[in-house]
Amino acid sequence: MTAELVRGQNHPLSEVRLEIRISAGRPVVTVATLSDDSGRARGAEWVVHPGAPVLPGLEVSRQAAADHRLAVDLGAIPEVVHRVDVLLALPAAGGGPTRFGAVAAPFVAVTGLDGTELASYTITGLDAESAVIAVELYRRQGAWKVRAVGQGYAGGLTELLTDLGLNQAAELAGAAEEAVAEGLARSVAVPPPRTTDDARSHQASAPAPPNPAASVSAHEGSSNEGSSHEGQVSGTAAPSAPQPTGPGGSGGGTPAAGPSTSVPAGGTIDYRHPRRQPAPPPRQPSAPSGQPAPPPAAPAASPGHDAQPARPVAGDATGWSMEERLYNQVWGMFEDLARTTAAYRSAVDFAESRMEKELDQVLSDPRSRIGGQGDAAREAARAKHAQLVDQARAALDRDLAQLTDESEVVEPALPAAYARWDNPVWHGYRVPMEIPMAVRLGDLHLPEDPSLRIPMLIRLPLERGLWIDSGRWASPAESFADAGERRRLAMEAAVAHAARLIAVYPAGEFGVHVIDPAGSGAQALAPLVRTGVLAGPPAAGAAGVADVLSRLTQRVDLVQMAVRGGAPDALPPGFDAAEQLLIVNDFPHGFDDRAVTQLRYLADEGPAVGVHLMMVADREDAAAYGPLLDPLWRSLMRLTPVPDDHLADPWVGHAWMYEPPVVPPGSQVLQLVLTEVATARRDWNR
Repeated sequence: MTAELVRGQNHPLSEVRLEIRISAGRPVVTVATLSDDSGRARGAEWVVHPGAPVLPGLEVSRQAAADHRLAVDLGAIPEVVHRVDVLLALPAAGGGPTRFGAVAAPFVAVTGLDGTELASYTITGLDAESAVIAVELYRRQGAWKVRAVGQGYAGGLTELLTDLGLNQAAELAGAAEEAVAEGLARSVAVPPPRTTDDARSHQASAPAPPNPAASVSAHEGSSNEGSSHEGQVSGTAAPSAPQPTGPGGSGGGTPAAGPSTSVPAGGTIDYRHPRRQPAPPPRQPSAPSGQPAPPPAAPAASPGHDAQPARPVAGDATGWSMEERLYNQVWGMFEDLARTTAAYRSAVDFAESRMEKELDQVLSDPRSRIGGQGDAAREAARAKHAQLVDQARAALDRDLAQLTDESEVVEPALPAAYARWDNPVWHGYRVPMEIPMAVRLGDLHLPEDPSLRIPMLIRLPLERGLWIDSGRWASPAESFADAGERRRLAMEAAVAHAARLIAVYPAGEFGVHVIDPAGSGAQALAPLVRTGVLAGPPAAGAAGVADVLSRLTQRVDLVQMAVRGGAPDALPPGFDAAEQLLIVNDFPHGFDDRAVTQLRYLADEGPAVGVHLMMVADREDAAAYGPLLDPLWRSLMRLTPVPDDHLADPWVGHAWMYEPPVVPPGSQVLQLVLTEVATARRDWNR
């Protein structure tokens, strides 16, 4: 039975290997400190934080997240340690809340490796505090206990660490914040929260409830006149909306094929998608005269009772349009794969922990250490381990098979903005009339099933710039040791990303500028230059760098002044209101101090007013600037021109293998698309 603690209460721990699970609703930073019998942390080496996440017997998350799992092995913690404090802090980076009073009360649960809760604590009563000691694990007479603390600090992590007796408190807090900021730079952003219109789209696309006065269970939320919230919605239902048509329940088009949803008197409504409902039983043939009637067919299995898995349907998600439903469906697949893989890895960890415990018991008894009895015990422990791992793998394989089936249905249905370069949709490409919700910047997969690739969709307009890393990569692609080859691959990847961005915007609504000081990217830039889709020739030399940066920073200044002055329409005559992308190659070659400052300004202020940055650079080349450029690198989303496992998901923090969008060898799709864009722009300018 779980012990629900209140502040100051303690509870004995019956297990040595534990998980501390934290749920805060908003991203928080986790830190843990070790203290001796006097309650003092002896130095920085007794602190684990995102920048130094591992100590013997203790590991914390490397990034800020709304949900954390801290691994604790009390048996591996040094004997001189008598207390472990688990600290939570709101990150300074990311623009989130700055006090715990503005977020939901954090919840902490101490569990065994099998997920059984031993103790839990909800941290209430916080207001201006931005850091808090959540719980402490302490050693008393050879046994470990957990105590609910809930002590908050308005001065943040620095004040908290100072109170624990650490002289390097400011340095440790800074190192933790820097690691968190780097983690935010490598994290795939979660989709933005659903708006009221999103909630209405869900309400409009759902069938009307059978009893208007009954309670309606809202999956994503409900939007009624004057109120909008998630969860259970009671009261009189709104007038039923017209039933959606088209594939996946979309509006427009012909009605979707499938069984009728009409219900006989006294029956119930099947709310599943028509193509996911079981087929009606075959009609029974009539028996010849004088012969007994054939037995009736077995009734179809009800959902959840040995029913066959539902057939996947493209666009089986909420949204006004098929594009929005496909976007939401892809993100749902991304989350499903992250969570099912997390469950599998946790089950394997539990199996290994159990086997180690059973083997330790065998070795601890001299009578069973040798001989047939010991061998039998070892074999039994290994057999149980194999059985548990096989069960976990079977569950994972079932989920992977379902996601693979869904991917095989969804991938061919994706629009051009979401599709791979080898998708046939590009051969019928036409310049769009509207900006899409998102654009595909590559694929993501996990080592448990490399063949299952999830599209990496990024919302438009871009909220951060992109950094195509031409440095050394921590991946099998490190075989490309030649710096020139790495730069060539990075520039080709940048051109592919830029071409996709150009292709998904309407004519005249996206301009591209290039800075190539030494002209080293001329070969890779040839498709953009030949088709004439650039705003001008690539800028070369220090003078070209200064000219392009001056024009774009002036543009940012003008738009900011107009917006802040409440007169966004008061821009100069002939002002080009299109989104702008600046591609910078070979940074920092050709950049003086003024140009570097302007580049940082564009990275920070540009995205809010439609000026975006794409850097093709090796961070080591700019090492001479020291920490001056650290904010620049952190503000950009790092992508690599070859597969690399540097991105993390926003749910459980898996390291995902990223694969860039590659144009098939020998394909002319890039030339075809850019030529179509150039033609549309000429027609638009007439």
